[in-house]
Amino acid sequence: MKTVLVLGAGTGGIVTARELSKHSGNEEDINLVKIQVFEKGETSLFSPSLPWVMVGNRKQEEVTKNINKLQASGLEVIQGDIENIDPKNKSITVKGKQYMGDHMVISLGVEQTDIYNLDQFGHNFFTLKGAENFHAELKNFDGGEIAILVSSLPFKSPAAPYEAAMLIEDFVRNSNLNNKTTVSLFTPEAGPMEFASAEASEELKDLLKKKGIRYYPNHQLTKVSANTLEFNNGKSYSYNLLAYTPKHQLPEVIRNSDLAGNSGWVEVDNQSLETKFQNVYAIGDITHLKTETGTVLPKIGVFARQQGEVIAHNISRKMDNREPDKIFEPHGKYFIEAGEGKASESGGKFSGEENKEVKMKDPAQWSHFSKWWDEKFWFFKNF
Repeated sequence: MKTVLVLGAGTGGIVTARELSKHSGNEEDINLVKIQVFEKGETSLFSPSLPWVMVGNRKQEEVTKNINKLQASGLEVIQGDIENIDPKNKSITVKGKQYMGDHMVISLGVEQTDIYNLDQFGHNFFTLKGAENFHAELKNFDGGEIAILVSSLPFKSPAAPYEAAMLIEDFVRNSNLNNKTTVSLFTPEAGPMEFASAEASEELKDLLKKKGIRYYPNHQLTKVSANTLEFNNGKSYSYNLLAYTPKHQLPEVIRNSDLAGNSGWVEVDNQSLETKFQNVYAIGDITHLKTETGTVLPKIGVFARQQGEVIAHNISRKMDNREPDKIFEPHGKYFIEAGEGKASESGGKFSGEENKEVKMKDPAQWSHFSKWWDEKFWFFKNF
């Protein structure tokens, strides 16, 4: 019996495991393929919903599920920290026990770390706890300066800070605090979603402006203290409530393996997503992928899903002694919450010239419903 090790029960890992299970031929009494999913936590978080958590539109039980609900015929979930990865032998160690496979798919996601002691002064809204704690303060907020800060590049879900800013502005207005509250967004980026077309980036900037959100690009944080942010351009700004994105890096277990590349991430073949080790693949936020034009692909969940489908299909064909025939092509759409019960549909083909095909539509209720449905269907389909 062939064994596939799937490291991480995030978006990409879940899609990979589910697709493998679907194509494996496994039935209740007959297991042809063993699929082992490794996850350090007890729950799986649907992170695209975190901006909703920030403004009280979602609670913990609505955006998390117990990972054991992933279990299926031939699909086993093993909980615990991965202590060692040996890609050459396709083996890992969890709680002192070694697991070996014929194929390995690494989808561990980024390791989040706080820089400049940000955790002492604000809320990391890329975690459930941080988003919840931010909301706890926001609902008792009586006016002042609210800052959304991108602390370093690159970071996953590049639309999230913009979503957060617009949802917070909506919350502030509905609370009749807009006359005495300022919402500001600070980022090292030259513009919003730099990977998109210049037109889409400008449209998002205009949307922020229309909502009265102050936007500060090219602002790299150098120091934070109680109520003050300082940047590399010598400017400083005061704040009363702070939400921030953490620094993203490779998980330590990968940094200590032979998988870490010169980019600081795991380098894979652009089409097959295979690492330099045969039958060892990496997907999602830990990878470093470039488009045809040399642009680094953004860390977006829609890509992790596509990558999981491609790899599961190709591994299934390999185990059936057939040639893999699917390649990863970065395209797709996602939705950016804009407040007022509306969202903007964004996306397109990410490998074209200067990503000119990546467009952004005006905010609409239908797009908000599409984002809502994506969340509901994700849990319905996988758990």
